[in-house]
Amino acid sequence: MNAPMLADAARTGQPRTPFLDDAACLAAVRARDALADGRFFYSVATTGVYCYPSCAARPALRRNLAFHASREAAERAGFRACKRCRADLPPRAEREAAMIAAACRRIERAEDALPLAELAAMSGLSPHHFHRLFRRIAGVTPHAYAAAHRQSRLQRQLAGGAGVTAAIYAAGFNSSGRFYEGADAMLGMTASRYRAGGKGEIIRFACGRSSLGEVLVAATDRGICAILLGAAPAELSADLARRFPHAALQPASADLADWIRRVVALVDDPRGGATLPLDIRGTAFQRRVWEALRAIPPGQTRTYGEVAAQLGTPAAVRAVAGACAANALAIAIPCHRVVAADGGLAGYRWGLARKRQLLDRERGA
Repeated sequence: MNAPMLADAARTGQPRTPFLDDAACLAAVRARDALADGRFFYSVATTGVYCYPSCAARPALRRNLAFHASREAAERAGFRACKRCRADLPPRAEREAAMIAAACRRIERAEDALPLAELAAMSGLSPHHFHRLFRRIAGVTPHAYAAAHRQSRLQRQLAGGAGVTAAIYAAGFNSSGRFYEGADAMLGMTASRYRAGGKGEIIRFACGRSSLGEVLVAATDRGICAILLGAAPAELSADLARRFPHAALQPASADLADWIRRVVALVDDPRGGATLPLDIRGTAFQRRVWEALRAIPPGQTRTYGEVAAQLGTPAAVRAVAGACAANALAIAIPCHRVVAADGGLAGYRWGLARKRQLLDRERGA
């Protein structure tokens, strides 16, 4: 038969690597490779059924196996769909992704937080199974996803000029008390100051010298809000002013001397894992991306597509790249560990040469 050559349009819009021969198909079946599901099907002569490569059924003898490029081809050959792997439906991974995507839409549309049991029942799963599946596919728990969406909605309301009280209730908080308990952690400042674009906030900054050039460290009372790399202090100061246009910027070399020393040490050896007090600011999605980046071990890389898939949003590759570009905390949030689909370095806000050096240092090169 001809080698199965199906496209994975539902996930990436790009052709998937084909199985070149029956030997490759057999290897996928023996390994129960879920990544091969939808790329071909196999049938078993003794049972009369056809299956996905990942089917958990008992392995059949090679002489009883045949491979088919589509379920239609398997059915034309006289086989019926396996009831165990439900070969008549989309692959299990796609069905689960669609289920969790639907749950995310329910969370986003709900005026109030939906109980876990209710979300699970809507998906036809037990609360435990639903919670585990949601976290595996979305990268966060249902509660964390709902909180992030509510945060994003609040930020849009405030940025659009809504009054603080109106924005609180429009974002889904059923009391102002519950909102103010977590407002600082959610917005990085009070709601009224956020609405004013951070006007009046004091940010102290200082520069130091590292093996990758100048380093600027900026901090609020909550922690370090920016780590910038560049060739000259004036360049970095201008970048800081663009990132925080409404804040009062104050040079403070003495106050930040210890943090500069620790940041320079992290630049020189990004494997060091120095613990820095960070004041992380961004949209709900950006924070999810940055948290995923912080989970990448030193010396390893992920593609933009892999990060998007980990977050349960495989189509959001450009949004992930945008979050990396918006990162103001160089190295502390390691966007240098994200590469292009072909393994190339792709973009880096502080220059590809610095990105290459950081990765080489982490790999011990």
